[in-house]
Amino acid sequence: MNTTLATDYSNDTPREAVGVRVVKRVIKLTIVLVFFGATVVLVSNWWVVYNTRNQIYFNIHELPTNDIGLVLGTSKFVRTGKENLFFRYRMEATARLWKEGKVKYLILSGNNDSEYYNEPVDMQRALVKLGIPASVMTLDYSGYRTFDSVVRCKDVFNQEKITIISQNFHNARALYIGNHEGMEAIAFAAQDVPDGYSLRTLVREYLARPYALLDVYVLRPQPEKGNLERKRN
Repeated sequence: MNTTLATDYSNDTPREAVGVRVVKRVIKLTIVLVFFGATVVLVSNWWVVYNTRNQIYFNIHELPTNDIGLVLGTSKFVRTGKENLFFRYRMEATARLWKEGKVKYLILSGNNDSEYYNEPVDMQRALVKLGIPASVMTLDYSGYRTFDSVVRCKDVFNQEKITIISQNFHNARALYIGNHEGMEAIAFAAQDVPDGYSLRTLVREYLARPYALLDVYVLRPQPEKGNLERKRN
């Protein structure tokens, strides 16, 4: 009887051992891939921030003057329908720069992917309420992504010496793209939101920086050349 049991176990053991080995290999491969992916993200973020650290200004009095300010778009409201503080602080910073004479003209670049969503128009209306004349604003309706906004500023609007206006975390990526395009760009950091206000936005930015490196070095996507607003009904 003992011999029979031993024989049965000897028949099952190789199959079980193979299964265990496969599981272990999958786990090891998963750990390696996760570690590699995390390393790529962290190194990419460090590289983008390190190479643009001297181009971002937090003090308006230290900010050099440029004719053109490129305002990067964001939604006016968050998903819950409440005011988006990124938008509010960005518009307030833009208005202050113009009133202080740090920029003379503004390119408002944002997403306009439907007749019901128009970031450039929302930015224009907000800035007019803050006392900025519409005559100094040019609306870029095809700034679907930061890459598009920066590249179109040079290729479509023929501007290479600019001041980018957004929050600090966003400015680094925009400046890196501008540097690669041969632009002479600096950035002003708008007031940041309170800690924990939008963890999703910060995580998305961490992932967007490696993607920006892919854009400038590998993918080289071609932004739209036109600038047509999707009309509202």
